[in-house]
Amino acid sequence: QVQLVESGGGLVQPGGSLRLSCKISGIILSVFNGSPMGWYRQAPGKERELVATITGRGTGRGGLSYGDFVKGRFTVSKDNTQRTVDLKMNSLEPEDTAVYYCRLGPYGNFPEYWGQGTQVTVSS
Repeated sequence: QVQLVESGGGLVQPGGSLRLSCKISGIILSVFNGSPMGWYRQAPGKERELVATITGRGTGRGGLSYGDFVKGRFTVSKDNTQRTVDLKMNSLEPEDTAVYYCRLGPYGNFPEYWGQGTQVTVSS
């Protein structure tokens, strides 16, 4: 059974930082290594949008993608040993307030999976 469990959300002041982590279990290493994975977010009344993704090629050329609003503030990374995908967020703004979701796949015949989401609130 594939499971994605997010952690690290919370309340932070504007200008602060948070690190989100998504622990992935229930898949073999080769699928983890090859699958695209990343983070999306959804604010109240808005559609879910891409935050950051990392392909199976990892941090090499073409392996990373960020939403336009990120503007260098966030960094996505993955750990093949721990089977985690992390999102380091700096210089947070109130507009970053949303539920952040971890996504895995799709990859070949492997479907996509979503985590349950973690709330990030940026407020003074």
